[in-house]
Amino acid sequence: MTSSVLCAVDVSQDHDKKVLETANKLAQLDNAQLDVMTVIPSAGITLVASYFDENFQGELVAETQKKLVDKVASVLGEDRNSEIRHVVATGSIYEEILEGAKKAGSDLIVIGAHQPHLSEYLLGPNAARVVRHSKCSVYVVRD
Repeated sequence: MTSSVLCAVDVSQDHDKKVLETANKLAQLDNAQLDVMTVIPSAGITLVASYFDENFQGELVAETQKKLVDKVASVLGEDRNSEIRHVVATGSIYEEILEGAKKAGSDLIVIGAHQPHLSEYLLGPNAARVVRHSKCSVYVVRD
């Protein structure tokens, strides 16, 4: 039985509607908590960070949080959106997804995967890394 589902989306992409809908259905099957997460890169650990204002990262997180809430509301509706935890993490995408699932005690991660480009066959896309390293089940939704 599933008690917590973590759905990872990219707020900068429009193709995550199917991922959100699938995660919502899976969570509702067991009346599980649904957490929707997005990950943004950290500007604090690179040389590039010195070119941004001190508040840049905080503003980026706040803006991304609003986009995430709006995206989930537009796909699942306001009523369902109010029951969902919205998580914005900063760092490596697959590492933050795995850490988010661990912190939330997630039994299932729902993630989208697109058809890989040649370079991703060699480097490994984030979805493949999540599947390989996750301690819980992972449901991959294809475009």
